[in-house]
Amino acid sequence: MAKADIGIIGGTGLGDVLLHETGAESVNVDTPFGPPSAPPLLAEWEGVRVAFLARHGQGHTLHPSQVPYRANIWAMKQLGVTRVLASGATGSLREEIEPGHLVICDQVIDKTVKRASTFFDEGMAVHVELAEPFCPDLREVLCRVGKGIDASVHESGTYVCMEGPQFSTRAESQMHRSWGGDLIGMTCMPEAKLAREAELCYALVGLPTDYDCWRPHRADQPSEDLLTEILGNLKRATETAVSLMRAVVRELAAHEGKCRCRDSLKLAIWSNKSRIPPVVRDRLGLLVGRYLADG
Repeated sequence: MAKADIGIIGGTGLGDVLLHETGAESVNVDTPFGPPSAPPLLAEWEGVRVAFLARHGQGHTLHPSQVPYRANIWAMKQLGVTRVLASGATGSLREEIEPGHLVICDQVIDKTVKRASTFFDEGMAVHVELAEPFCPDLREVLCRVGKGIDASVHESGTYVCMEGPQFSTRAESQMHRSWGGDLIGMTCMPEAKLAREAELCYALVGLPTDYDCWRPHRADQPSEDLLTEILGNLKRATETAVSLMRAVVRELAAHEGKCRCRDSLKLAIWSNKSRIPPVVRDRLGLLVGRYLADG
């Protein structure tokens, strides 16, 4: 199977760029957790082999709770990816984070309840550290490169991840602000958790498309105009995110990295290795094989 160095998870805008610029090829990947959202696209972009995955599937047919997050992250790992750049549309919870800006997130509040959030749901107990849910090394590169693009880039932000698919009530939106949230979205979790369990460096660029409902819309603005405005903000933010990721991919080509993400399981497996069932060892060998070789 063809391999890639960097994974990109996001919307169709990023995929369209890769298809247009590189003639990317799609590949089918089988995982123990079923198929990913869509066949990953493999291409050489800015001199680097990348794998792009449309989080919501082809044609955006999967709502956030339906996304097969485990299959998506497993597919990236199976393709040889070690670093994942993700992006996602969000609502802004702060006046200073304007629609169209970019936010390099550094913290998460997870409110999801329906999604399988671990690879290790049977046969072994694994507890990874998640104090810093995004790779510090990858974030540093994003922040540094972000200073050189023509855009407003916020170098930190707390992402509140809600279940959806409905948007927040105004009371909920105000509560999220009181918690210290900066963005509200529906897809960051369990994606970031699973990336850590898969020992992948993972960073997320939030794309604010509007102010969440804590900030009332103009009473005289027709709903159709509001939707057009939001879609325009998403298009603008996506174009800016593509510019950022293009520059980051170029930078990462010569950046080895020095974080601990790639050894996240080293002290995280709490089970007696001799008691882990062979079927579990085989099923999850891609993730834990190097730690169980002597068990």
